[in-house]
Amino acid sequence: MKKITWILTAALGLTALLMTSCSPAADSQKEANLVYVNWAEGVAYTHLAEAVLRDKMGYEVELTAADVAPGYTAVAQGSHDAFMECWRGLHQDYLDRYSEDLVSLGNVYEGTQTGLAVPAYVTIDKISELNANADKFGGKITGIDAGAGMMKKTENELIPEYGLDNIKLMASSGPAMTAALADAVKNKEWIVVTAWRPHWLFGRWDMKFLKQDEDKMIWKTGDIEIIGRSNLETDKPELAQFLKNMYLTDAELSDLMVKVNESDEDVTVVAEKWMQENEDVISDWIPQS
Repeated sequence: MKKITWILTAALGLTALLMTSCSPAADSQKEANLVYVNWAEGVAYTHLAEAVLRDKMGYEVELTAADVAPGYTAVAQGSHDAFMECWRGLHQDYLDRYSEDLVSLGNVYEGTQTGLAVPAYVTIDKISELNANADKFGGKITGIDAGAGMMKKTENELIPEYGLDNIKLMASSGPAMTAALADAVKNKEWIVVTAWRPHWLFGRWDMKFLKQDEDKMIWKTGDIEIIGRSNLETDKPELAQFLKNMYLTDAELSDLMVKVNESDEDVTVVAEKWMQENEDVISDWIPQS
């Protein structure tokens, strides 16, 4: 059986999030409570993890979609087993805050890229050109959820560093950002969005990251980690090892994401089909007894 809890705001979400499962001591060895953010790549591979745990390993899986802040808090306080999408360069403040309550379970993907992206038809190539062209972008950068590390970094570091006084960062969500991007591309309008790779939008549209000045390098490449509660390996060693074993190459994750995005079927169904078609990939994730 699968239960999915949607957390809409950090304030209300944390209370709801911490009530969605019993304490770890009451959890059986064959239950997995996983938290993920509503970002395309995490949605895809978290549902894939659910399919493998349920169909191949006999687990009952609860998935909780949450904003970043309540997600980390729920795992740190022990009500959930793992946060499925840590971008260390963006989430370091949460990792520092809960350093005694969280543990890294390793990388699920390597080679991330973050920044501001525009459609290829936009005729500027650098972040430093945004201010002079703010009107063409409607005076805004279309962002994702406000609690995301990328948003904080854009607001607190990038905008001041580049003196972007004529353009404002607007929070929304991952799906809302891509919907706005789709509308803009359809009408050949200028738009700048907070973006990251891996993401299916780079396969759907011809996009480019705006270049950073060499003396103002805000964004760096990185990896995506899975973060567990500190006692997960003691309470649920098989689950912990499974999450440690999870890994997708760029080609594998891109293929999964495109299939999820292009399908009219529920993501759960798409993930199950991908699992069945890629037994050689997921077989390495299942711990050997």
